Amino acid sequence: MSDKKKGLAPLYWESGLKINPVYSSEDVDQSGGWDDIGLPGSYPFTRGVHPEMYRRRPWTMRQYSGFGTAAETHERFLWLIENGQTGLNVAFDLPTQCGYDSDDEMAEAEVGRVGMAVDSLADMEEAFDGIDLNKITVSLTINGSAIAIMAMYFAMARKRGFELASLRGNCQNDILKEFIGRGTWIFPVEESIRLVGDTMEFCANNVPKYSPVSVCGYHIRESGANPAQEMAYGLAIAKAYIDHGLARGLEVDSLAAGITFNFDIHGNLWEQVAKFRAGRRLWAKILKNEYGASNPKAMKLRMIAGGGGGGLTIQQPENNIVRGAYYALASALSGTQTMALCSYDEAYTIPSEHAAKLSLRTMQIMMHEIGLCDTVDPLAGSYFVETTTNQMEQCIVDIMRELDSQGGIIKGVAEGRVQAAVNQQAYQQEKRIHSGEFKKVGVNCFTEEEQERDVEFHPYREDEAEKQIARLEDVRRRRDQAEVDATLEKVRAAATSGENLMPSVMDAVEVYATVGEVCKVLKDVFGTYCEPVRF
Repeated sequence: MSDKKKGLAPLYWESGLKINPVYSSEDVDQSGGWDDIGLPGSYPFTRGVHPEMYRRRPWTMRQYSGFGTAAETHERFLWLIENGQTGLNVAFDLPTQCGYDSDDEMAEAEVGRVGMAVDSLADMEEAFDGIDLNKITVSLTINGSAIAIMAMYFAMARKRGFELASLRGNCQNDILKEFIGRGTWIFPVEESIRLVGDTMEFCANNVPKYSPVSVCGYHIRESGANPAQEMAYGLAIAKAYIDHGLARGLEVDSLAAGITFNFDIHGNLWEQVAKFRAGRRLWAKILKNEYGASNPKAMKLRMIAGGGGGGLTIQQPENNIVRGAYYALASALSGTQTMALCSYDEAYTIPSEHAAKLSLRTMQIMMHEIGLCDTVDPLAGSYFVETTTNQMEQCIVDIMRELDSQGGIIKGVAEGRVQAAVNQQAYQQEKRIHSGEFKKVGVNCFTEEEQERDVEFHPYREDEAEKQIARLEDVRRRRDQAEVDATLEKVRAAATSGENLMPSVMDAVEVYATVGEVCKVLKDVFGTYCEPVRF
C-alpha cells in the first residue's frame, strides 16, 4: 500500500530506503525474492552463522575498558570478570595508539587519559596478571601501532606459558578505517597495509585461532556514514586485506577465517537488522563467488555489534540507558557473536563502574529474562524484514560497485574521496537534526530546561601519568640496552628488505623495547602519512 493512497508523508531510512506503511509477500518478490533466506548456520548465513545460535551459546559480553596505568586497568578487568563479563575489550591511550611512549613530548597531558598507557611488555604483563587467557577472550583495540601491541600480547602470553597456537581473541588492526574515521594513523597507506598483511601472515602460520584483523565499519558510522555506507565500506576494506594476503600467497579460506567485523548500532532498529542480515549474506556471496572460498567458516561474517556512542546524548543522559537497551535488542535480533554495549555516560566521559554495570546487566537481563536466546532469527519470514533485507543488500552492492569503478577502497582512501563522502553524509545528517527533520529525543524534541547537575567525570590524575613515566624509566634502566639496540636493528633490516616484521618485532618487545622505539624505527623507514588536501 503506497503512502500516497493513505495520505501519509513519505518515510525514508538514513540509508535512503523508502519505507512503506504496509508490506506483503508481493514486496518480497519484487525486491529479490525468498531464495536467499536459508537456514541458520548454512550458506548464505542470512539468519546467522551458527545453526542454533544463542540456544547453543549466548553472545559474548565484552565491555570497552582501560584507563590510566596498567595497574588501574588490571583492577577494572578483574571487576568486570567478577561481575560476569566473558570477554575483555581493551582501550589504549592516544600516545600508545599513535606510537609514542609516555615520556614523549607529544604525549603530554594524554598519558592514560582515554585508555591504558602501554609502553613496554612490562605494562602488558601487569594488565593481564592472573587472567586466564584460555577462558577470557581479549580484543585489542589498536591500529596504527598494532604490530607492536600484538607482539607484546603474544610475548606476554608465551612468557606465561600459553601456547600461541591455542590462543583466541582478536586485534582491531584495521588501519584503512583509521584513515576514514578516527585518525590514529602513523605510516603511509601502502606501508600501513603491509603491516596488516604481516600480522595476518604471522597469525595464519603461528596463531591460527586468533583473528588478526577486526574490520570496523563502526568508526566509519560514528564519523557520519549511514548504515548502508558503513557496511559497504567495511566489506570493501575486508576485500582489500584479503587481496593483499592473496598477493602474498596465502589461502583465501585461512585469510577470511581470520577476519572478524566490528559494527555500530544506533538509530532505527529495523534498519540495523536489515543491514546485518544483508551484510552477512553479501559477505558469504563475495567469498564464494568472487574468491572461490570453499570452507564455510571462511564465508561467515563474525561480528561484534553493540551500541554506538554516536547515538548517545549529553542532554538528558538517563535516556541513554533506554537507548542502550534498544541497541542491545537490535544487536541480538541481528545475530551478533559478541555484544559490547555502550554505557549511558559515554557521551561525556570514560564509563563509571556504575554505568558499566548497568550495561552489563542490560545484556544479562536480555539473555536470561526477556527470551532473546529462545529461538534463532525470530524475525525471519516477515514481509517487512525480508523486503528491506533484499533492498539493503542491493544498496550496499551499489555503493561497493561505485567504489570499484573509481579504483577501489585503497585508492579512494589515499585520495581522500571516501573521507569526503562520509564527511558530506555527516554534514547532511547534522542539518536534519538541527532542523528537526530527524528527531532526537531530548535534543530537538521533548526538550526541557535542565537544572545544573553534578556529572561524574572520570578523573585525569597527573600523578598517575608521572608514575607511568617513572615506570618506563625504570624499565629502561633494568633492560639490556645492547640487546634492545640489536633487536631494533633487526626490525629496521626487516622493514627495509620487505620480510615479515612480526618475528623481529616480537624479539624486540621481548627484551622490553618500547612501542615508541619500534614505531620510530618504522617511521625512519616508511615515513609518515600526510592527509590529502581537498578543495
